[in-house]
Amino acid sequence: MTEILSEDQADQRLSPGWTRNGAVISREVELASFSQAIEVVDRVAVLAEAADHHPDIDIRWRTLTFRLSTHSAGGLTAKDFSLADEIDSVLGAL
Repeated sequence: MTEILSEDQADQRLSPGWTRNGAVISREVELASFSQAIEVVDRVAVLAEAADHHPDIDIRWRTLTFRLSTHSAGGLTAKDFSLADEIDSVLGAL
């Protein structure tokens, strides 16, 4: 089973642009266009499938909100922060 991080551990692993609300980390970004937002979602989908860890993604025109939590473990785990870093890499490559 994946180890749940303590609140202090989760706060220490939180990258710029991400916020934590209990057992969920989230990041909202605004892209240049709707098509660019969908392109980002497509890239994140490939990474999420490879990691077998899937974020909640809210699409509002060109604004994306990513939410991560390891529901099967009942909290935040290293998997959430690893995928958050990969999402940041996708966004940084734009």
